[in-house]
Parts: sequence; C-alpha cells; structure tokens
Amino acid sequence: MENKIIIFGTDTCPFCNQARAAYGDRAVYINVDADPEKLKEMLAYSGGKRQVPVIVEGDKVSVGFAGDISLRGGVPVFGGT
Repeated sequence: MENKIIIFGTDTCPFCNQARAAYGDRAVYINVDADPEKLKEMLAYSGGKRQVPVIVEGDKVSVGFAGDISLRGGVPVFGGT
C-alpha cells in the first residue's frame, strides 16, 4: 500500500499550489489557515517551522517545494508564507 501523502499549506502560497498540482490525487491537502489544530499538527511535523508547504510522505517530512526536484527526492527550496 502506498504511503498517504499530506500537504500542509495555505491557499495563497504559490509553492503550496505547485505542490498540490504536482502530487495531484496522490496527496491530501490541509489548509492550515482554516484549522488551528491542523496548524499545530503541521508545526509538530516541521519541528516548529512555519514555512509552507510541509509535505509528509510516510516518515519523510519536507519543508518547501521546488517542483520536479522535490518529487525526485532532491533537497527542497525553502519558501512559502
């Protein structure tokens, strides 16, 4: 079974929108602006970093998104709101 992918982000973040488009239906998107409890969950995953997107794939957590390189396991570029 494939790991569930979670993208924590905000609707106004261009990096979040790029990640959502790239992952498509393989990921669940959570808008942390709309849910304070989900913001707390995101901060737990990110070690307190408030940058978005935070992408959780099983036990791997990435902060930021750099397009195709992020999907191939490269080092993500930090960015977001």
